[in-house]
Amino acid sequence: MPYQTLEGGRVPIRMWTDPSTVEDVALEQLQNVSRLPWVEGLAVMPDVHYGKGATVGSVIAMRDAVSPAAVGVDIGCGMTAVKSSLTVEDLPDDLSGLRSRLEKAIPVGRGSHKDPVDPSGVPGLRERGWYEFWTEFNALHKGVQGRLGKARSQIGSLGSGNHFMELCADSEGSIWLVLHSGSRNIGKELAERHVEAARKLPHNQDLPDPDLAVFLTGTEQMDAYRHDLFWAQEYARRNRAVMMALAQNVVTRQFGEKRCKWGEVISCHHNYVAEETYGGVDVLVTRKGAIRAGRGDLGIIPGSMATGTYIVRGLGNELAYNSASHGAGRRMSRNKARKTFTVQDLEEQTRGVECRKDGGVLDEIPGAYKDLESVMAEQTDLVEVVAHLRQLICVKG
Repeated sequence: MPYQTLEGGRVPIRMWTDPSTVEDVALEQLQNVSRLPWVEGLAVMPDVHYGKGATVGSVIAMRDAVSPAAVGVDIGCGMTAVKSSLTVEDLPDDLSGLRSRLEKAIPVGRGSHKDPVDPSGVPGLRERGWYEFWTEFNALHKGVQGRLGKARSQIGSLGSGNHFMELCADSEGSIWLVLHSGSRNIGKELAERHVEAARKLPHNQDLPDPDLAVFLTGTEQMDAYRHDLFWAQEYARRNRAVMMALAQNVVTRQFGEKRCKWGEVISCHHNYVAEETYGGVDVLVTRKGAIRAGRGDLGIIPGSMATGTYIVRGLGNELAYNSASHGAGRRMSRNKARKTFTVQDLEEQTRGVECRKDGGVLDEIPGAYKDLESVMAEQTDLVEVVAHLRQLICVKG
């Protein structure tokens, strides 16, 4: 669908969804962003909904400024997927054993590895600059200097909430692995410290929302944040790379190297900042719950525990700052989902998927999310579909 435009403060708000379907608090957040003196443009994806710090599903382009709370606490959160040579005919009727092996290989929830992952001991993991990456830890914010051990043990772990690891089948029966995770505790701690610092700066005292406090280019605070931000984004990418390699090895061991070959790994952030140029203007683009969808970019747009995932290719729509949705987007809060649905509802809505079906993941029930097909229909000028996947196994923390 073509985008709709809402009048904003300094810039118009371009929305790839019907504004009447967006909750008032999210629209208020978007208006507040549009009034910031540093904003160059604002695009809103069809999975838009209210979020802490800034609206989920928003793409904010700023000149010489960035808001750490708009990026959020899960810096670099994103998706990774890879196609295998296996087909559904290769799988056993009972997938519970394979799910258990995936859960054993990849710590979930608050879990972490007993011993930090050594990439040289993980077949198929080709992570360059591993040791050089860790040497930069000493240059991060002084408040996290006691967290090196935890950061090392959590790399290659899933986390909780809406993070997941899945084994899926596409419409032709090919088997894929798909996962969603971010920068774990170290990203959260870095974000919280920089958000607190931004709120205290004099130029942020009269903002319409204190969560939109920014750092300005050319300042010591901006330099420190950008350093930590880009390090945490790289941590998140490496975290997903380690998990994916561990999951691939589980599957390969079960089915054998001759039967199980792997294709190109697709990876994309959806909570991050990138330096980009539009109309000759250099801007810092914050994608808060949005993926980059430049022309030819491969991306991943999931739904929920049982409603499928799309592999997409970007069309390079600069009006949307080369972006697309990061998923279906929630249609109700976690608290409301727990009050609205029962475990029986969860069992019914995830029928046919090997996954947890208990109260601990009730807030992740498919009914708490928007309809993925409707979300996809609203962004046909942003991405084209490469593959449609359906879940067979879903691992959650």
